[in-house]
Amino acid sequence: MTLDEIEQVLDTRIRPQLALHGGNIQSVGLHNGVYRFRLLGQCAGCPSAYLTTESLIRETLAAAFPDLTEAVLEQGVSDDLLSQAKALLGRHHD
Repeated sequence: MTLDEIEQVLDTRIRPQLALHGGNIQSVGLHNGVYRFRLLGQCAGCPSAYLTTESLIRETLAAAFPDLTEAVLEQGVSDDLLSQAKALLGRHHD
């Protein structure tokens, strides 16, 4: 199992479902069978994010990759959102 293989499953099975709700998924990394990811868009910070992680992401990836140990949702601010906030604040002070 590689990160590229996981990305293929994300593109075909998971991202289309998240897109229906205005969301997306960003891979953070894969190490020792543990896949780490962030939810983006409308899915980031959604109260149902944990359920989405359990029912869609973990189940789909576990079925595709039996050697996957865990799929871990990382909470926090994405680099893209942080860059956008910095740009907005920079314009505010000009």
